[in-house]
Amino acid sequence: MLIHVVAGARPNFMKAAPLCWAAEELGVELRLIHTGQHYDKEMSQVFFDELGLPKPHKHLGVGSGTHGQVTARCLERLEEVFAQERPDWVLVVGDVNSTAAGALAAVKLHIATAHVEAGLRSFDRSMPEEINRMVTDAICDLLFVSEPAGVENLRREGHGENEIHLVGNVMIDTLERFLPAAKKRASSKKLGLEPKQYALLTLHRPSNVDSSGDLAALVEKLDWVQNKIPIFFPVHPRTRAKLKQTGHYEALSEMKNLQLADPVGYQDFLSLMTDSRVVLTDSGGIQEETTVLGIPCLTLRDNTERPITCDHGTNRLVGARGDGLASALEQVLDAPVTTGKRPDLWDGKAAVRIMKQLLAAS
Repeated sequence: MLIHVVAGARPNFMKAAPLCWAAEELGVELRLIHTGQHYDKEMSQVFFDELGLPKPHKHLGVGSGTHGQVTARCLERLEEVFAQERPDWVLVVGDVNSTAAGALAAVKLHIATAHVEAGLRSFDRSMPEEINRMVTDAICDLLFVSEPAGVENLRREGHGENEIHLVGNVMIDTLERFLPAAKKRASSKKLGLEPKQYALLTLHRPSNVDSSGDLAALVEKLDWVQNKIPIFFPVHPRTRAKLKQTGHYEALSEMKNLQLADPVGYQDFLSLMTDSRVVLTDSGGIQEETTVLGIPCLTLRDNTERPITCDHGTNRLVGARGDGLASALEQVLDAPVTTGKRPDLWDGKAAVRIMKQLLAAS
């Protein structure tokens, strides 16, 4: 059996890696197709180096652009690869433009297609990721789901029980594999941060950074936060450009207790999360990782497609403009550390379950 796994952006690599490991363990031929949606060292190559990912079978060099441009280039170039090699299965992961394009290209060539991380819904169609999730799930043959809410979403959308498989969370497979090594890195101390005495911040979603008004509101909230607890902020390249364009980068750089930095590799970031007192983020994957790590997570969004992180885990929504940030942070800082509950099947074995299901379906 030949499987193609499509990955194109930073969040995809942490999901593709366990699939590569599981395929090797079970003797399945798997080829990694890198669309190149993220292409620079900080957002792409560092993850191949750290995660032990195989050299991509194909690197399509899609690059950046509008949603339409990126999706179209992915679709055109993936179609050519699939048509030439005719894999038995195409696996698409996550919710980026490469995901939707990979599913479209494969399905139109009548190649069996599966979506890893299916069924997640924010119910906010202004998010490009939500559209990608809906389109991908609508056309895939098998839907591999990370949490029970995803199963219910897919049932409600009319998918049959034979399509839906609750397998757990491949992101946690990667976390479990690298957590011991990440802890040994002691990245916080190397950066002059006192363990459990700082907040870790990430910010990249268009809903947070594309509106100058919303961005200004967030910067104002962060000024308040850094007077309560030091902030370490590895800045996504897209976010950095928006902050500089709006003049907010200078304001952040002048905050005495906020440290701006370039993006960091996976293991360093995992180390920083483990040692942080609280994480402030708009990332979906980080909501899941903090749930397993037992780190309080304050999500700078009005909604989440990962409700189990709030129901079982340590996640709280504080609004895209951070309107609920102050009160939530006060509660975190005043309360004893809580760990939440690890969701079922988030045990480091999701990718093996996926590979076994593909073998059974072939």
